Amino acid sequence: MRLNLFKLNKHTRPRTHEGAPARVLNAEQALRRTVLSCMLWEGEFYEDGVQIASRMQELVPRVNAENVAALAVEASWIARSKPAVVHGVRTRVLAPEELLASKIFVTRRERFDGADIAHVIYGTRGNVDWQRVLFLAGDHWEMLLWALLFFRYCYPAHTYYVPRTIWQTLLERFRGVALRPDPGARFRGSLVDPKMFAIDVNEWGLDNLLAEYRNRRLESIPASPGSRSEKLAS
Repeated sequence: MRLNLFKLNKHTRPRTHEGAPARVLNAEQALRRTVLSCMLWEGEFYEDGVQIASRMQELVPRVNAENVAALAVEASWIARSKPAVVHGVRTRVLAPEELLASKIFVTRRERFDGADIAHVIYGTRGNVDWQRVLFLAGDHWEMLLWALLFFRYCYPAHTYYVPRTIWQTLLERFRGVALRPDPGARFRGSLVDPKMFAIDVNEWGLDNLLAEYRNRRLESIPASPGSRSEKLAS
C-alpha cells in the first residue's frame, strides 16, 4: 500500500498526514507491507491497483533476491488460504498443504506437532495436493516422510489416505540415500531441535545449520535505515 507519509526533511521526525509519528521502513519492509496488504485484501485508501503494481516494480530491485523469493513464498501461502469465520471473526486460514508443511519441523522436546499433521491428514481423508506438499518440503522431504510414517503408525487402516505414488516417491528417495550415503553430508540435528542437539554442536564440533540459516537471514536485513530516499513510513 502507499505509505501515509508527510513530506520529510532531515530536521523533522517522520509523521503521517494526520500528524501521528510515522515508523521508518526500509525497502524490504515496504515491499512486504505492499504485497501482503494486497494479499490480505486490506482497504487501499491511498492508491489503486496500477499504482500498487508500480510500487512493487520499483521496490523489488532494491531488495535482496533471496528475500524477494521468500516473500513470494509467503504471499503464495496467503493466496491459497481459505476464508473462514473463527469465534465470530472473519479471517483466512491456511490451506491444508501449507498447514502440513508449517508443522514438519515443530519437533521440539516441549512441543511436537506430529499429532496435528496426523489429524490434518485424517480429517481431510488425504484430500490434499500432495505434489504441493512435496514442493513445500523441498530438500527436507525426509522430515515429511517421518511425519507420514507417524500418521501411518497412528492410523494403519487409513494408510491409503496418503497416495501410493507419494509413498513410492519418498521411499525410493530414502532407499537411495540410505544405501548410498553421502560421506560429506552435514549434520542437521540443530534444524530439528537446537537444544536437544546442543551437545553435538557445542561439545562434539558438528555443524550448526540453524545458526548459519539465521545468520544469512540477519545479514540480509539492513542494520539501520538506508539513505533518505529509501526512508518510508507506514
